[in-house]
Amino acid sequence: MKYWFGSFMLFVMVVLSSHAANAEVGKENDPCKTRVPADQLAAAKAEKNPLEGNAAAIAAGKAIFEGKGTCFTCHGLGGHGDGDAGKVLDPSPRNFSNAKFWDCKTNGEMLWILRNGSPGTAMIPAVSTGIITEDEAKQVNAYERTFKGK
Repeated sequence: MKYWFGSFMLFVMVVLSSHAANAEVGKENDPCKTRVPADQLAAAKAEKNPLEGNAAAIAAGKAIFEGKGTCFTCHGLGGHGDGDAGKVLDPSPRNFSNAKFWDCKTNGEMLWILRNGSPGTAMIPAVSTGIITEDEAKQVNAYERTFKGK
């Protein structure tokens, strides 16, 4: 019951995106395309995640990614953008193993997405909806970085 909102939002996201059932899973149109509005991009790029590389934060982020955050349902357990719910989304969820993506994305941009969602995609704002907290977003971000190149 405590994860009802996240589950409900996931259901809505899948239903609204069902038209894309034939979308190519894991295909990214442009992994470097920014989703942060231009007037907020500089601040987002400048933001640092103090938990990056912290083993305890990464472990906590993994538990959130695979649990209450429900990130895995779209991004997949391996972060390849191939989760069951993600198979019907267009554009497909981010493939966090794509090294090119991480070469052009800052932690601040990713934290902005976790807070505000990703305009033009099915990614919902996990922090502002209460699915995860601000501290949990930083843990998830630290964990997502570990997918680079895998």
